[in-house]
Amino acid sequence: MTESIPVPAIEVKDLSFAWKSGKTVLDRCSLSVPRGQFWMLLGTNGSGKSTLLRLIAGLLTPQVGTIDINGGLGIVFQNPDTQLVMPTVGADVAFGLVSERLTSSQVRHRVTEALRAVNLVDLIRRPTYALSGGQKQRVAIAGAIARQIEVILFDEPTALLDPDAQLDLVAQVQELVRSRGLTALWVTHRLEELDYCDGAFLIEHGKVVDRGDPERMRQRLMQEVTLVDS
Repeated sequence: MTESIPVPAIEVKDLSFAWKSGKTVLDRCSLSVPRGQFWMLLGTNGSGKSTLLRLIAGLLTPQVGTIDINGGLGIVFQNPDTQLVMPTVGADVAFGLVSERLTSSQVRHRVTEALRAVNLVDLIRRPTYALSGGQKQRVAIAGAIARQIEVILFDEPTALLDPDAQLDLVAQVQELVRSRGLTALWVTHRLEELDYCDGAFLIEHGKVVDRGDPERMRQRLMQEVTLVDS
């Protein structure tokens, strides 16, 4: 019997992008993220990883190539303060449901369920300004869950967090992917976060140059750093 191939939730083919200045950021870049899995996108500063994420999110338009998303899409940015717009935790999660014309009871249920999923239901009435950085990122994730998003992009979400909060957040996302069948693509340069994902992509000079097993990717990057330092 032929082994079934996981259906991709994100499919990027031959994507190219350049700024108006003429600087090429991505050059025929391709990747595929299987549905229901947690993948990471690694690369040095300037490699094109954040630009690629913004193209997938529809915030930028490629000059060449295609992007196919199988399911509703959400994004969590590096700085959660750019996403939280309401004064309290519950109100912020509910804000994304305004266009869905739900009853008050349905909104309360969605908000409560989403906050419970990220272990913040006890903070539903807390002012967003009183949250820690990690809690703010979880509120942003809860907003996507409340909207029943299936694919979530993360643009270096742990960059502004302390080490303990970093690993707490990535572990939380790993659990959400497993328990709720979400698909996640997570941009990072922190090798310790590879412990939590199903696979990883390495992007260099605007192209995906390697993909696959996270531990193999970690060893490759550590070896490259050793060669540079030697």
